[in-house]
Amino acid sequence: MAREIILDTETTGFDPKTGDRLVEIGCIEVVEFMPTGRNFHEYCDPLRDMPAEAEKVHGLSSAFLTGKPKFHEIADKFLEFVGDSVVVAHNAAFDRSFINFELEKCGRAPIAEERWIDTLAMAKKRFPGMYNSLDALCKRFKISLDSRDKHGALIDSHLLAEVYLELQGGKERALELTHVEALSVSAAVQGSYGARPRPLPFRSTDAEREVHAAWIRKNLKDGALWIKQGVVAAEG
Repeated sequence: MAREIILDTETTGFDPKTGDRLVEIGCIEVVEFMPTGRNFHEYCDPLRDMPAEAEKVHGLSSAFLTGKPKFHEIADKFLEFVGDSVVVAHNAAFDRSFINFELEKCGRAPIAEERWIDTLAMAKKRFPGMYNSLDALCKRFKISLDSRDKHGALIDSHLLAEVYLELQGGKERALELTHVEALSVSAAVQGSYGARPRPLPFRSTDAEREVHAAWIRKNLKDGALWIKQGVVAAEG
């Protein structure tokens, strides 16, 4: 089964190379595009001030973030949650730049670019020339935004998971994959155990089966059909 990680971050600004830092990271696990209920969420102390413009977006103040874990303190837990899965983000280059900056800053290997899927690029391909922000896509796909009044990494990850599912073909696509998976499991079970070489013997007596057959012939309109299918013995 395909496991992917839907990821979103909040930051102090736009570019880690000019001193901006990551302040929140939210991830949810999806399997075959459907959330499993497992998630990862942390606030991080950026060890710097929070610009007023950034605080207006996500509502995270310097006072709130002071004393929260530093990124290097949660890095291993984050990497363990992500594992070797593909990472899905909206405008992935932005999130990747901050994640990899923080990882490299604390001596961890970055997450390679080829492991990232960008839902913004997917949306631009499907809706060329249209506004394709996460909010715009939620409205286009009729995904409720009632759960949030400001941007938040975990909330936005859940919204992005719904958007990603729609970009991949919607719930019908997920149900189709679930059906295929169920068929594969069934085939594997049959392949492991094989068909029964011979049917089980009757557990009823001849007399009991004859009484049952007589009842069917007398009381069921389609008794002949039951007899034809071998459910009961035909009269001699």
